[in-house]
Amino acid sequence: MLNNLILLAQTAHDVPPFLIIPFLLLIGLIASGPVLFGHFWEHNYRKIAITLGLTVLAYYLFALQNHHMPIHTFFEYLSFAVLLSSLYIAAGGIYININANATPLMNVAIVMVGAMLANLVGTTGASLLLIRPFIRMNVHRIKPYQIIFFIFIVSNAGGLLTPLGDPPLFIGFLKGVPFFWTLQHLFFPWLLAISLLSLFFYIIDSRNKETEFTPDPAVVARNREKTEFYVSGKRNLFWLAIIIGAIFLDPNVIDGLPHISYDGSRFSYLREVIQLAAAFFCYRYSSKTALAGNKFSFHPILEVVFLFFGIFFTMMPALQLSAAIASSPEYAGYITPNFLYWATGSLSGFLDNAPTYANFLSLGMAKFDMAQNSIVEVRQFATGTGVGGHTTVLLEAISLASVLFGAFTYIGNGPNFMVKAIAESAGIKMPSFFAYVFKYSIPFLLPALILIWYLVVHLELF
Repeated sequence: MLNNLILLAQTAHDVPPFLIIPFLLLIGLIASGPVLFGHFWEHNYRKIAITLGLTVLAYYLFALQNHHMPIHTFFEYLSFAVLLSSLYIAAGGIYININANATPLMNVAIVMVGAMLANLVGTTGASLLLIRPFIRMNVHRIKPYQIIFFIFIVSNAGGLLTPLGDPPLFIGFLKGVPFFWTLQHLFFPWLLAISLLSLFFYIIDSRNKETEFTPDPAVVARNREKTEFYVSGKRNLFWLAIIIGAIFLDPNVIDGLPHISYDGSRFSYLREVIQLAAAFFCYRYSSKTALAGNKFSFHPILEVVFLFFGIFFTMMPALQLSAAIASSPEYAGYITPNFLYWATGSLSGFLDNAPTYANFLSLGMAKFDMAQNSIVEVRQFATGTGVGGHTTVLLEAISLASVLFGAFTYIGNGPNFMVKAIAESAGIKMPSFFAYVFKYSIPFLLPALILIWYLVVHLELF
């Protein structure tokens, strides 16, 4: 896990501002490459992402003589890549077929089920289990906006209720936030977010008429007769449970687990070994029918793994510089729920939302002379005990922003890019990076984020 905000701020003065150029360049290429030079990007994105990531890594190791940040980033990336890959393989062997007419109401029902499921198997797990059957059900009327709203609701907003739902909340749980804190404090914002986004989705989907497409009459007729759900590859559910359960094997929480120690930090490897072993057995013994039905291939996960290698390492300077600015004494008076909501959200949309959550948790706690490396103090900060109850809304603002704003771009949260890659492999032409933001995030997601901010964070009604 990336180190806390204080360490980032202490070392940021050594980071030259020009070092954020590789990160900006990579984001620019992700945004423009598939549109302006698609053939070149398709064949070279791996080399570009790795080269930019290694360039920043080399500067840290040899020019800055900073080994701490790269090591923490490496283990953070390793956990991210192993978990996403394991879940992808496990879900790829589970074939879910929804034999139903793809009406707007049915589509909303599917994403709402996904929003609830996300709190049990995570936004990544729920996304991977449902995106393929969602696409198949809508095959005669599929459009990019349906995938975008799936990302908004299932891959992000749905995971607000438990620490299992989204990586930022799980980091909070590991640091000391009570397990049911999210359910207690974020239920109404969750309900509001899901309701608003589902309403937007229903209105837009109602304008998507089947006559605009060429549906298979036999398929449509069969689906209208009765609604059925069919699942093949149920054995993979066992391995999926093991992969998710292994997330809790954190040596920083459970003493005695095998780990690698460095500079006072403990890095897990048992968890990753278990997840990779489960993924191997998933693939080795998966139902061939399920794999064929899902048209399983490794291309989507490889795209995510390579691109996020570059993102994780090139964003190190951006994280440190933003942490240094936020922790400056002149900004201490601005550490309010409103500031934390918009600052955490702005960074979560364009940087990985998990380290952003950790950074602003440190910042919020530092205002009260509390440290996030103390489980007792994190629990006090979450519940407001010992500090007059004023800290709970700060954590609510950080938690809401890190999860909800993760949907603002393709790179805000890992499942976003995964769903995009699966949709493209199914032949759906997804919008570019900027089209995603300007055609969908700003018109539909941003109004929901503003309303949640006003009612929950600003007025503190919930």
